[in-house]
Amino acid sequence: MIFITATINFKNFLYWNCRITKLSSFSQGCIDMNLTENTPMLPATKRKLYYYQQQDIDLLFSKLSEPKSTQTRLLYQLSTGGGKTVIFSEIAKRFIQSYGKKVIVLTHRTELCKQTTAALKASGVMNRVVNSGVKKISRKDTFECYVAMVETLKHRIEDGLINTADVGLVIVDEAHHNSFHKLLGRFENAAVIGVTATPFSANIDLPMNKFYNELIIGESISSLIEQGFLAKPKIYGYDVELNTLRTGISGDFTVSTSDELYGSQVMLDLLLHAYESHSIKKKTLIFNNGIFTSKRVLEVFTNAGYPIRHLDNKTSATEREEILKWYKKTKGAILTSVSILTTGFDEPSIQSVMLYRATTSLTLYHQMIGRGARRLNGKKTFNIIDLGNNTERFGEWNAEIDWKHVFENPAIYHESLHKSTSIIHQISPELRAKFPNSLEVSFDVLEAYQTALGSGQKAKIVIRDSIRQQVMMCVDNSGTTVEALQLCSELDKEIDFRIKQYGKCLGKVTKNYLQWLGEDYRSRLHKMVSKIMGKREMLRTAV
Repeated sequence: MIFITATINFKNFLYWNCRITKLSSFSQGCIDMNLTENTPMLPATKRKLYYYQQQDIDLLFSKLSEPKSTQTRLLYQLSTGGGKTVIFSEIAKRFIQSYGKKVIVLTHRTELCKQTTAALKASGVMNRVVNSGVKKISRKDTFECYVAMVETLKHRIEDGLINTADVGLVIVDEAHHNSFHKLLGRFENAAVIGVTATPFSANIDLPMNKFYNELIIGESISSLIEQGFLAKPKIYGYDVELNTLRTGISGDFTVSTSDELYGSQVMLDLLLHAYESHSIKKKTLIFNNGIFTSKRVLEVFTNAGYPIRHLDNKTSATEREEILKWYKKTKGAILTSVSILTTGFDEPSIQSVMLYRATTSLTLYHQMIGRGARRLNGKKTFNIIDLGNNTERFGEWNAEIDWKHVFENPAIYHESLHKSTSIIHQISPELRAKFPNSLEVSFDVLEAYQTALGSGQKAKIVIRDSIRQQVMMCVDNSGTTVEALQLCSELDKEIDFRIKQYGKCLGKVTKNYLQWLGEDYRSRLHKMVSKIMGKREMLRTAV
């Protein structure tokens, strides 16, 4: 597989610097569940499952069969394209057959509701979408399973129209979304299974391990590729200067700054060049961050004579259906989109995915690429064209991720993930000027922590090394003990920052512990500075 990097410098207009490296490959295969809510009820025949799907179904159900299973909250991870919907549909079927209790599947988008109800019907599970037409769920209902949008279900519960006590299992699709958490506590007699490709919350204050007590990890992407279940990617990365992008409240890059960058003629020229180099005549899906940019893409590609349509979350349902039909049947069609098609959309014929945006969201990164990873007869590979440095930020799509470590230590991964998009912490120029004799005044707590754990050392050596560095800063820039101790006091804000970063690395620590740690840090700093400076002054006096 080939990876090409081109560097774009806006001050010097446009410059491509290509380098070629080999990457490992992927491949995927999955059942296309592109059905509708009105799909006829299928006979309850045994569905053909892949071995890894059956294996995970058995494992998950065994967890549900344990004593006090109503207190069980499992989080199940499986990559996009691995068949998560098929798996939890079979889980729902087996649960209903074994316990005779109702199941509710929670989703956050209409498209997922339609996909889920169709998958359940294909498993022989009678189900109904909870929408404005559903007024009550009672013991007399013949439906065994309900598929619900989060907000709709929330309103039905608040209105007292749903008997949550009858529900024995809640399945949360795309469980990384924080909107689900407020409802889980309402089902007092139900076990919970969350399903996601990326068990990582973008909100550092709402980690996944706060709502789920165990993570079950499914087949890895690289394994699915190796076994032919997913298509192999060819990755072409263009290294773009992103210094003009800014992050918003959500933590991702803002639409306004993205539109300013990606709506520029220079970037549009690069996009067209990338398409003509690696995607021409291939069915292509382009992801953008803003509608303005997507419409500019539409204009540029139309003028160049390529078949392209634009789709965003404001497109009417009728027009959207027409566009998707056109896209499906048109050879070499290009679809440029915004805020849509990342979930609940399966078009296996996609041959090329262009990331014409940068994102700080690991989940979005995997979802976008996953649209092209579907395996199809005659399709064994697909292209990924990255114009947002996303591969550099998150790693190669097929890279192994230790999801267990991410689940148990989300703060560490969160800090590491956003390091490339955050402003590097530096002391002020005024404070830096007080340490002219020190070559290095910064200290990366996260890196030191990861290094310590990787080498089998205790975490506390991070604090030790941090103190030692600041001791030398104070000693090397002072002539007397008094001056050195004065410099120690100047470092108060820097010390507070380092303590805070160390606390994030540790995870769940109390404010009292951090306060004590700060006091102990300063005490040790002062003692070491006084000891070293005292010896130096004694030597000078002796001489």
